[in-house]
Formats: sequence, C-alpha cells, structure tokens
Amino acid sequence: MEEYHIKKLLRGVRAGKITINEALEELKELPFQDLDFATIDSHRALRLGFPEVVFGQGKTSQQIADIIKKMAAGGNNVLATRVDKDKVTFIKKTVPGIKYDPVSRTMVLKKHPVRKQGKGSIMVVSAGTSDIPVAEEAYVTAQLMGNKVEKLYDVGVAGIHRVLDKRDKLKAATVLVVVAGMEGALASVIGGLVAKPIIAVPTSSGYGTSLGGISALLGMLNSCVPSVAVVNIDNGFGAGYIASLINRG
Repeated sequence: MEEYHIKKLLRGVRAGKITINEALEELKELPFQDLDFATIDSHRALRLGFPEVVFGQGKTSQQIADIIKKMAAGGNNVLATRVDKDKVTFIKKTVPGIKYDPVSRTMVLKKHPVRKQGKGSIMVVSAGTSDIPVAEEAYVTAQLMGNKVEKLYDVGVAGIHRVLDKRDKLKAATVLVVVAGMEGALASVIGGLVAKPIIAVPTSSGYGTSLGGISALLGMLNSCVPSVAVVNIDNGFGAGYIASLINRG
C-alpha cells in the first residue's frame, strides 16, 4: 500500500465517508503478508517510496503469479523482473491484465495510473545493441516509478562521434543511466561531457576476458570521473530505481 492510498483512507475517515472498521479492513495486512513460500513486504512503499518488486529468476510460474496477485490486491502497481518467456503464458492466464516485455523480461500490472514523481528527466543510454535488454529493464523501472524517461541506444565508444552528437540531449537530462559491456568505457566518456549524476551499469556482454561483465565492472569502478556511481552487473532495475530517487530531488 502506497502513501497516497493511506492518506486517502485517513481523509475518508475524517470526512465520515469511510468507517474506522472499513479503514482497518484495508490496513489489516500491514506490515507484511505471509504466503508460506514468500513474505511480502506491504510497508515498502511507505518506507522506500515504491512497492516491493518481484524478482522472477528462480521462482516458479505459480509463485510469481501468487505474489503478484497478493500485491495487486492492496492496490499497488506491480513490477516483476527477470521473468523467462516459458513462464509468461501461465502468469498471463492467472493474472488478468498483466503485460510482458520480452526484451527487458519484465512484467507490469497497473492497478492505477502512474503518478508523476520525477522533477526532471532520466536518460537511459546503452553502449551497444547487446546491452539493450539491461537498459530496457532500467527504462521500465524508471517509468513505473513516475519519471519522464528517454532512450539513447547504441552510442558506444567504438564510434564516439555518435555520443558526441547527442551532447545536448545528455545535458538536458537530470540523471543518466549508462549501460555498457566490453570494457565499460562509455560511462566515463559521458561523465566527462556533462555535469550530471551517472549510474553506470556493467553488462555481461563481451568476449572471453570480459569475464561475464567483471571487466566492465572494474573499469567503471576505477573511473576517474567523480560523477559516476556503479551498480552490479546487469542490474538495470537497481539503476532505474536509484535514478528515480535522484530525480525526485
């Protein structure tokens, strides 16, 4: 349950439109809900500004569907990440209205319109086309958290004129999410062009000595640009989340 929902309940009680018992009924499952295989944190939106997100990797189709339905029953918009295609058909049959994006491997169920919370805009940048799935995870996350989000894809350092040509767009963003595999240099390049906070996301794309993204991770961690902060390998969700908090000011 999000903060605005509780405020609406309290205003309803004060105005006499909702009885105390009706309000208690809606609040009865705070602060968590026990599903035996999962304990859903119903208070997370109140504490952190966004409801708990379902990490689909390693969960069965039934578990994902049950968690989403329980979260949605509280009026929340629900985001699930890392959902494999072979689980989608069952989840869609079980959870009416849920949408799947095969590129980002995310599922979104909207129970109410997304409220605008960002003060500026977020730009999601990918070095290569192979990095787009991780970039799209960041994009979907930031959008659902109420931000204006733009994309700039396939502008890596092998053709550096591509990103230099977009300097005006980069400068217009409030915060940038920069997604790159291989050696991960793009975050440093962009950090040297604009005075904006940059969330760097190393990806696991690359040849043998990229070591599944470790080379990009180390490159980003060792950036000499002080405006670059780094999340874990392939963690588009985390980058979109942090960028959203920054954009709320």
